[in-house]
Amino acid sequence: MADVAIICGSASDAAIADKAKKVLDEHKVSWDYQVISAHRDPDKLDAYVKSSTCKVFIAIAGLSAALPGVIASKTDKPVIGVPVSGTLNGLDALLSIVQMPKGVPVACVGVDNGDNAAHLAIRILKLSWES
Repeated sequence: MADVAIICGSASDAAIADKAKKVLDEHKVSWDYQVISAHRDPDKLDAYVKSSTCKVFIAIAGLSAALPGVIASKTDKPVIGVPVSGTLNGLDALLSIVQMPKGVPVACVGVDNGDNAAHLAIRILKLSWES
């Protein structure tokens, strides 16, 4: 099973997911990649999150960027949000990801920074590898 689940809200975000996959591959960390919209297919997202055996989620989303928060509301595993540029240069997505309510934490990296999301996932995974 994959250590990291990478979920994009749209197929148009694949280039950012590719950045994360490359870093994970370089560090020999297993990953699974899915395109599931929190808005268009919430039941599929719910089923995937609940059945996933991953240790960390990377959620890549633009515009309202609900995906990372929705995932975090359904699991107690770490969720890393990657805001995608587009309208407002990604500021809308960034603010959506960092403004989570208490009890629903989401880590957030820079706009379009799939690389750093993977590096953060690796650091989180190392906590269990070193114990």
